[in-house]
Amino acid sequence: MTQPLFELAIERQINATPEAIYKVWTERTEEWFAPKPFKTRIIEQDFRPGGRSCLVMVGPDGETPPMEGVFLEVVPNRSIVFTDAFTVGWIPQSPAFMVGFATFTPHEGGTLYRAGARHWDEESLKKHEAMGFIPGWTKVAEQLAELAEAPR
Repeated sequence: MTQPLFELAIERQINATPEAIYKVWTERTEEWFAPKPFKTRIIEQDFRPGGRSCLVMVGPDGETPPMEGVFLEVVPNRSIVFTDAFTVGWIPQSPAFMVGFATFTPHEGGTLYRAGARHWDEESLKKHEAMGFIPGWTKVAEQLAELAEAPR
């Protein structure tokens, strides 16, 4: 029996190479990761399987708790997969909310960027959708694209 895929995702064509986008994704996260006026503060980003991913999103009304998790897969210039289901050392974290992903696929002289989240159940998916997944992740993809497409 196939389990339903409780996935939310956005796609965007970016006029930059996968290498340029990956570089911005991994080296300039604080500049694009949260939809403005929110800001991102990196605690630690260890881009390797099992490496820690810990960020804090700072909103206009104050700071939110850290987003703590691990990277599951990192394929430079191609894909990044992360989750909040574990902390470093594969210690389960509850409640687990999602497995997030970003892919960078060469396409029509640029890159097809796809980012999304897979959830354990429909309730979690609907919660993420109600939190503004589509407009929020669309906005951060736009911010990522602006940085990757800018001349350096």
